[in-house]
Amino acid sequence: MKTDHRPWPIPRKPWRMKQTWNRLLFASWPIEPEAIKPFLPNKLRLDTYEGRAWVSIVPFDITGIRMRYLPPIPLTTAFAELNVRTYVTLDDKPGIYLFSLDATNLLAVLGARTLYHLPYYWADIDVIQEEDRIRYISERRNAGGFVFRGTYKPVSPAFRAQQGTLDYWLAERYCLYATRKNDVYRCDILHEPWALHYAEARIYENTMVDGIGFKLPDEEPLLHYSERQEVVMWGLEKLRI
Repeated sequence: MKTDHRPWPIPRKPWRMKQTWNRLLFASWPIEPEAIKPFLPNKLRLDTYEGRAWVSIVPFDITGIRMRYLPPIPLTTAFAELNVRTYVTLDDKPGIYLFSLDATNLLAVLGARTLYHLPYYWADIDVIQEEDRIRYISERRNAGGFVFRGTYKPVSPAFRAQQGTLDYWLAERYCLYATRKNDVYRCDILHEPWALHYAEARIYENTMVDGIGFKLPDEEPLLHYSERQEVVMWGLEKLRI
């Protein structure tokens, strides 16, 4: 996998985990920075594009999960996941901050909470291929009110986003940030540049941000689709701030 497209070099340590992301929808809404800043850790800086912050809801499914040097672990190699994220930066390294990650695999949920300090939740998720579109239904277990139901499909040929565009700014992120108590961590990520499609979606129910404290704007989201992305991830790096 090439690395020269990343904004900074990959870590010198070996990567820790490999996985493949499939049938992703990026549904992204602009939001005023002041509406979202109170819900971010103080040590992270909200990233904006032309003065606006963005929140994305990303349904997809994961396959081929394995740890480096280890064979696939039964019952943990594939599951569906739904992320709620915004865009942050620190030390000139733009990345994502995850408000929540809903997944169908309880072992993966518990493991990611421990190893990556990420707010994973156990959920019931159905991902159904219906001719040219995907039907995605997610409901968090043991916590009412966190539901996503919709269908989506690509509606354009695949393209590589050009640097400087909003498409690039939303998609080409090569790290995520996590927090635990007063500490901030960075997890580096490597993948090829995204093969994106513009997308069409019908979102019938979406209450994924209702419990965070802000509301999505009453407008249609910007929609992108990607069929497949192979990813490697490093372990967490504790940052000195």
